Amino acid sequence: MSKITIIGAGAWGTTLAILLAQNDHEITLWSYETEVIENIKKFKENKKYLPGFMLHQNISAEEDLKMAAKSSQTIIYSTPTQFMRKTVKESIGSFDGEIIMSAVKGIEVSTLKFPSEIISEFTKKPVAALSGPNLAKEIAKGLPATSVIASKDEKTSKELQTLFKKCQTFRIYTSDDLLGVQIGGALKNIIAIAAGASEEKQLGDNAKAALIIRGISEITKLGIALGAKRETFSGLSGLGDLIATCQSGLSRNHSVGVKLAKGEKLSSILSSLKQVAEGVETTKAAIKLAQKYKVEMPITYEINEILFNNKRIDEALLSLMTRPHKNED
Repeated sequence: MSKITIIGAGAWGTTLAILLAQNDHEITLWSYETEVIENIKKFKENKKYLPGFMLHQNISAEEDLKMAAKSSQTIIYSTPTQFMRKTVKESIGSFDGEIIMSAVKGIEVSTLKFPSEIISEFTKKPVAALSGPNLAKEIAKGLPATSVIASKDEKTSKELQTLFKKCQTFRIYTSDDLLGVQIGGALKNIIAIAAGASEEKQLGDNAKAALIIRGISEITKLGIALGAKRETFSGLSGLGDLIATCQSGLSRNHSVGVKLAKGEKLSSILSSLKQVAEGVETTKAAIKLAQKYKVEMPITYEINEILFNNKRIDEALLSLMTRPHKNED
């Protein structure tokens, strides 16, 4: 039995706790929200973020961040990207173990850094990242899913893979493309916003297919410019995650697109969500990266215009469809 701490008790952090507890590990879940901690302690359920799923007896809750990080062999970060720096800074000094993993999908807007890069500012230990088509509620139900754990250190990714080895419904692959796996996980959320809007506008399956394919093209081009491997984007953490997020109503980012297409204001949408839709802030970072590396990302650009410059969805669609004609790339 390994002792594992998960920093962040949202739907995904709680689902990871469920999976790892099924593998006979001892799990400590940390949350800054007293309500979540009390629910887990009293009812063995995360009523706020993953209601209806009873938690294994091996799962406990801790509200003290430093205490949660202490005495674990493995620490997994599952907090929103824009708050990640603070939690890593406050917790990593209390962590005595060797295995560190991010389960976060985003880009820090202020620095344009990915989650593993944020963590690596505070430790010299190897860092891994988990990504893939992972809709938390489906996995918590026991529906089959696959994911990728990437690290520059093969031993780290293999050890993390082993932690999940008893799961018959959650299969883990490994990769050495730490950056590429995180790029796919972050940028797919932007395209999912577009897909949600397309669905609400009833633009059809052809349009959604075009969004997915042209979306992965944008993601791949930026990924290669940043130094990632092309083949990563045709795998689970690239196209796989993109397909799942673009077509599922369980996706928060997809839901943002649906609500935007209904005419709701972004501020109202975000305040109504229980959890963070990473794609909104990631759009800001992606635009900055595209400009820095001179990568053309028309879908991302139009989503940025819709989110932050009040462009109408119909106008954005027209802009995309009337761009100068070119070869497919």
